[in-house]
Amino acid sequence: MIYLDTSFVVSLYSKDVNSVAAISLLQTISDNLLITTWVEFEAVNAFGLKEFRNEVTTSQAEASLQNFERALSSKALELRALPESSFERGRRLSRQFTPDLGTRTADLLHVAAALELGASCFYSFDIQQRKVAEAVGLTLNPLP
Repeated sequence: MIYLDTSFVVSLYSKDVNSVAAISLLQTISDNLLITTWVEFEAVNAFGLKEFRNEVTTSQAEASLQNFERALSSKALELRALPESSFERGRRLSRQFTPDLGTRTADLLHVAAALELGASCFYSFDIQQRKVAEAVGLTLNPLP
């Protein structure tokens, strides 16, 4: 099972520097693609932020949101609730890795959720998240 973090999801549904790599990679994958309600929330907000920052037009932001919602409806992306146990796992990861890696809370929560949900792969373009995911033994996507 592959956990997709927000950076990967946003690249899939809204054009950016990582979009080609994200789309190409998923065309070769047959595993289940997992996101949490936390990723869903962050992605929806990211589409709005891109519009606010004038990185995309209103119609582009709306198209991204609609395509993302279609992927959820069709079960192309498996949406799971963020497990409550992710917070305890995140606290343990924080004590273990933050002093050396400078990890942000949201990064820890994504990695903890992936672990709690049984993912073996972690797809992200976020360098800080990737450091923690690698440290705990998750397989990472290649970077472009």
